[in-house]
Amino acid sequence: MTQQQTPTAAPDRAAGLRGLCGGSVQLPGDPAYDMARSPWNLQMRDLPAAVAYPAFPDEVAEVLVAAARAGLQVAAQGTGHGAPPLEGRLGDAVLLRTSAMTELEVDAGRRSVRAGAGVLWGDLADAAGRHGLAARHPSSPDVGVVGYTLGGGIGWYARALGLQCNAVTAVELVLADGSFVRATADTDAELFWALRGGAAPLGVVTALEFALFPLETVVAGHLSWDWTAAERVLPAWVAWCADAPEAATTAFRLLDVPVDETVPAELRGRRIAMIDGAVLGDDASAAEILAPLRALHPEFDTVARVPAASLVRLHLDPEGPTPAYASSTLVSGLPDAAVAGILDAVGPGSGTRLAAAELRQLGGALARPDSDGGALAALDGEFLALGLGLGGGDDEHWARQRADATRFLSTVEPWATGRQYLPMLDARTDTRKVFPPGVHARLSAVRRAVDPGDLFLAAHDAT
Repeated sequence: MTQQQTPTAAPDRAAGLRGLCGGSVQLPGDPAYDMARSPWNLQMRDLPAAVAYPAFPDEVAEVLVAAARAGLQVAAQGTGHGAPPLEGRLGDAVLLRTSAMTELEVDAGRRSVRAGAGVLWGDLADAAGRHGLAARHPSSPDVGVVGYTLGGGIGWYARALGLQCNAVTAVELVLADGSFVRATADTDAELFWALRGGAAPLGVVTALEFALFPLETVVAGHLSWDWTAAERVLPAWVAWCADAPEAATTAFRLLDVPVDETVPAELRGRRIAMIDGAVLGDDASAAEILAPLRALHPEFDTVARVPAASLVRLHLDPEGPTPAYASSTLVSGLPDAAVAGILDAVGPGSGTRLAAAELRQLGGALARPDSDGGALAALDGEFLALGLGLGGGDDEHWARQRADATRFLSTVEPWATGRQYLPMLDARTDTRKVFPPGVHARLSAVRRAVDPGDLFLAAHDAT
């Protein structure tokens, strides 16, 4: 941090924030402080110097000015799904929670939406669906729209439409000096470019506008087998992916299904192999595309034409605050040796404790750089391999889940592209592993221009 600091303890320095945001500032010792500091990912146990809940851009500006004056950094956070890379680093920072900014307006005529920084994807998907429209949403309804979008955004239409960050048409944010900016392709174009997938904290985003597309229903669902079938299902899915049209976006998972009433009863408490996803197009073409997978005789087949808005819950991701750990890597392909290694690491008989070992199908539009896109214009890889740990447990439990995730990803490391996708990576990393040198240098220049005092705390190394 380059701002001048005093030796006074951070909570004492944060006392000047009390009373801001209409009184919605919590300091250590306040009755609501513990609740305020807790993110969606309950693995985080940090103690920020203060937690502020601004509802309007001018309140954001007041918090930023007060934090800078006190020699504190600022970390903006919506839901806290992506909080883990900040762990252990919030003691000298103000945690700025954007959940009170819930403006949501769909413009059906323009096929666009305006969403405040506190809007969740489940609410946006429902609102768009009432107009026969859809967005490039994620696989979980309680993920924040802003964080997911600015990080990139891989959804169930990604192979056909590309990254969600490149659907953005305007970003409204408050900069480190307290000024309000509306960045578009025509105004503050360099900042607009950097915000879309750039990973660097360039300001506090208060609202986004982005394009929707017409879609009332879609063929989607899951095909599931007992996980003992993984040895025949996984190689067949990988081979199917090689020729699958861009209309299809799927994922393969070895899943330890929790006993939870939100999960279909037939799956609860079981270990299964699952292929889920969506196919754009008519019923006949979708059936033809999926025929090779159905020929593997799944035990459960829920694939059908469903409301597009329902896809935000297709993946059975946990809703509500949850302890979680995620680690991932991008891979160029999955030859036979990689498939064999995956089955050995996380398949039947492996003893894995991972909640899910997942392979997301990439390629298609995701692989083609968007000519009008932002800093993250494409993803380098045919698959994203993701190890996910969930649930409670002691330190030994989490150490084992981390070790199992490392074992899984190590099996595909020979085929890794060398690039990473930050929204599915809980460990802090160097963003030079995300962006090529020219893009990284350009991003660094933008950050130095808009935050010369290093007010904003970066989740990852963004220098």
